[in-house]
Amino acid sequence: MSERAAPFHCPYCGDEDLRPNETGHGAWECAACNRAFQLKFLGLLTRGVPHNDGGGDEI
Repeated sequence: MSERAAPFHCPYCGDEDLRPNETGHGAWECAACNRAFQLKFLGLLTRGVPHNDGGGDEI
């Protein structure tokens, strides 16, 4: 089983200096702006990819 992906940038300031936070799973802290945040996977969307089958003019 593979490990979870880590965020690349802080969602508040965009800096890359992120470290895992000790509060729990998915919690991160940014050393640049001193903010802590948590990431959570909500689930898959039920809608599919929309297809444009409008039957437009062919080239």
